Amino acid sequence: MKKYLLSFLSILSSIVLFAQDFTKADELKGALTDERVWFDVQHYDLSVDVNPKKQMLEGTNVITYTVLDSEKVMQIDLQSPMEIDKITQDGKKLKYKVKEKSHYFIKLKKKQSVGDENKITITFSGKPIVAKNAPWDGGLSWKKDDNGNDFVATSNQGIGASVWWPCKDHPSDEPDNGIDLAITTPSNLMGVGNGRLISEVDNGKTKTWNWKVINPINNYGVNINVGDYVHFDYKHEGVAGMLDVDYYVLSYNLEKAKTQFEQVPLMLNAFEYWFGPYPFYEDSYKLVEVPYLGMEHQSSVTYGNKYQNGYLGNDLSGSGWGLRFDFIIIHESGHEWFANNITNSDVADMWIHEGFTAYSENLFLDYHFSKEASSEYVVGTRERIQNDRPLIGEYGFANEGSSDMYYKGANMLHTIRQLIEDDKKWRDILRGLNSDFKHQIVSSKQVENYISNASGIDLTQFFEQYLRTTMIPKLEYKYVRNELSYRYLNVVDGFDMPLEVLINGKPKWIYPTFEWKTTENIGDIREFYIRDDFYIEKEMVE
Repeated sequence: MKKYLLSFLSILSSIVLFAQDFTKADELKGALTDERVWFDVQHYDLSVDVNPKKQMLEGTNVITYTVLDSEKVMQIDLQSPMEIDKITQDGKKLKYKVKEKSHYFIKLKKKQSVGDENKITITFSGKPIVAKNAPWDGGLSWKKDDNGNDFVATSNQGIGASVWWPCKDHPSDEPDNGIDLAITTPSNLMGVGNGRLISEVDNGKTKTWNWKVINPINNYGVNINVGDYVHFDYKHEGVAGMLDVDYYVLSYNLEKAKTQFEQVPLMLNAFEYWFGPYPFYEDSYKLVEVPYLGMEHQSSVTYGNKYQNGYLGNDLSGSGWGLRFDFIIIHESGHEWFANNITNSDVADMWIHEGFTAYSENLFLDYHFSKEASSEYVVGTRERIQNDRPLIGEYGFANEGSSDMYYKGANMLHTIRQLIEDDKKWRDILRGLNSDFKHQIVSSKQVENYISNASGIDLTQFFEQYLRTTMIPKLEYKYVRNELSYRYLNVVDGFDMPLEVLINGKPKWIYPTFEWKTTENIGDIREFYIRDDFYIEKEMVE
């Protein structure tokens, strides 16, 4: 009875410790409100005029949607100080109320019949929030390049796409038929967006750059980048055919980019091997220079790592392997599979994006260097894990879990690889996730169940431990002559992850639980080692 009480109290203390107070604004941002769930976005037709001099945007967004229920009020989001100027449907002006300065509740006049496909047109303008520390504290970056030209970019994963354009700003609904994105810039600059460049229109003092995405796209992945860009490209022979690869960099960085971006085909080869085909062949792959570190905008990956390996020249793992690749090229491109292809249905499950993508870094090393290199790298990143909060946040409030979602998530996945003991099966699972959930919105539970079912291992308590608590399993062990005793501490009820250990240099599996266990008749134990590939703590006791 005591062990269950201790385990329950540990979990209860975690719940109390990490409980948060949420506001009405949090709820309106993160909840699937009645005014959101009744319509399904099919397409955005977004036109944006970028005025760097005034640091201002203005434009229109035509939203095509399918009616799922006969609701008469629609929630559309646009964060202050941006404002909606006018909303129309079929040429008729509509009234709306604004709540918490960011959420517009629109009273529709037209009958909304289930199954109908309708459109609504929104005109908007304003000076959007300026990013304080892009991309984490996001918004608009209004910068100058080394030649004094305007250099502008959006980045809004955390703060939300509605920081600069009006949309249904919830991860559960992507436009099924993509987006048409028109970016108007000063005539001496270029506007780069997602998907393929369809046309360039010279307006005299300005130019309009028309981009088209045909695949579903998450809202925060939509981006605009404005600069003195030059373009170069190549065709990559991928597993699903020829993939168009485009690069947009500042004019004076062209030669550096041609050298540094040679890592892109290496990345594509590794990730198509581990994860399956690049998910957006129809929309191409782009790498675009921006005035901040970089982000995973779908088919328009942004880059600001200063043309060097590592993370701004640093090895985040401390193993040495982190300097063998350009962190931003590899990590942000990994998000094309996990974040853009497979997208979380609630921000609380953001670990799906960041855990798998942090894990992709060591799979890149595995593919191009060795399994040992990948192991040393991911184990080295444990030094950055804080265990301050669980990886999963609170649902319905746009609340992310701990930043440990990166490297605790990666180490959790690396541990699963060890439990499966079959790299072909593990690769099949990673590829299966990207195939079976292609262009879909998923929950953590769906991903957890998929891995459990595909692996043939019940990982229910494993995921409970690593995703929903801050407790790291601790193995206590002792050995005398030919007897080895061991048990787990700091685990949820039912946690029984086996471990591969080396006894006198020979591998052996042990099966710890909360209770002490003893393995006998294994010969005189001279040397005992627990493999570092399992993310646990360990302590030898008397």
